Amino acid sequence: MKFIFPDSQDFVDPNFNFELETRSPTRVRQRDDLYPHELLKSPPYDGVLVSKAVVDGSVAGAGKYTAAQRMRFLRSGVREFFRLNKPEFKDLITMGDCGAFAYIREEVPPYTVEEVVTFYDEAGFDLGVAVDHIIGSYNAELDQGLPGIDAVPPEWRKRQEITLQLATEFRAVHASRKSKFTPVAVAQGWSPASYAHAVTELQKMGYDYIALGGLVPLKTRDIVAAVRAVDVVRNSSTRLHLLGVTRLDSLKIFHGHGVASFDSTSPLQRAFKDAKVNYYADPEPYTAIRVPQVDGNPGLQRAIRSGKVAQDAAIKLERQCLDLLQAFDKDQATEESVLDALYSYSELHDTSSRVANYRRTLADRPWRDCSCQVCQDLGINVMMFRGAERNRRRGFHNLYAFRNQMMGLVDECAAN
Repeated sequence: MKFIFPDSQDFVDPNFNFELETRSPTRVRQRDDLYPHELLKSPPYDGVLVSKAVVDGSVAGAGKYTAAQRMRFLRSGVREFFRLNKPEFKDLITMGDCGAFAYIREEVPPYTVEEVVTFYDEAGFDLGVAVDHIIGSYNAELDQGLPGIDAVPPEWRKRQEITLQLATEFRAVHASRKSKFTPVAVAQGWSPASYAHAVTELQKMGYDYIALGGLVPLKTRDIVAAVRAVDVVRNSSTRLHLLGVTRLDSLKIFHGHGVASFDSTSPLQRAFKDAKVNYYADPEPYTAIRVPQVDGNPGLQRAIRSGKVAQDAAIKLERQCLDLLQAFDKDQATEESVLDALYSYSELHDTSSRVANYRRTLADRPWRDCSCQVCQDLGINVMMFRGAERNRRRGFHNLYAFRNQMMGLVDECAAN
């Protein structure tokens, strides 16, 4: 089973000074910064996924690539752009898709099949996902409908039909151009039976690699139900990919029902978007310690401008927290002194009480037990919820920890 990491321009500055919090004046982001597979000693994923919507933008707005980055991506190709053309990265897979969530509100996808195949061909992807249209709704009870009564909203059926028609065109264009990438179809559905129907139709077209789309907002039990229904109609040679889904607690079920790969940014994003689950560890994750920059925190800045908070006092508390955390990592400060400082500073910037979570983080010192390059290099800095350089590196650690947990489960599946 393969874990594919979706690109969203997530890289870090290898020369960032954590003490002074400064960068080199000659730094150029994409040229000088490092991707997770470069920063860590071994890649924390099996491949990289790049969405056309991220590179080119869509009706929802501009992409995340600058004009110069986009031109270089198309000129040099996906492997050179991500610096995967090195011997140590030769086994990493490159996968392209359209980024269908970017145009979910449109009546039809904004990209033509010809445009998408051209994008995949020019970039040199290993796998290319067909154009699809997300349904965005799910109701398993519709599988229990009365005979002769169609309770499925017409819009849902229309989007499934559009996706199937585009899959037909995608395969035809792929064949006519003799494209080198492996074509991957997308099954869109609103219930277990509708996903099974889509997979049946796609297999008739000749697809043996099929992605299940629209799963991101679903509960785990619904995803499992859909995968099980699909497995009933799945040919033994057909591989499944789960778009945007990570559910380690159900990985053994997925593995036993034909799922060969999945992709998600969740391990990285939880490092700085989750309220409490920020640092992955086995068996339980930890909460990162919030020490926001006074001059970079919108809430603090508003409080300072309104006169509710004195800027000098905020800066003093911020510095006290940073100094005590560094001292704690050197066994030169007590847990209680750190917690007292964090509590005092949190009264200015955080309405949530995280003292109990911080106490566990400090007591266990999980960064000391981790062998990843991030934890080895940063020490307690990896646990600080503070600025992109620390937060992204914690996300890189999460990718490392996630893949290790995943591979452990895969090995258990193989052993059984």
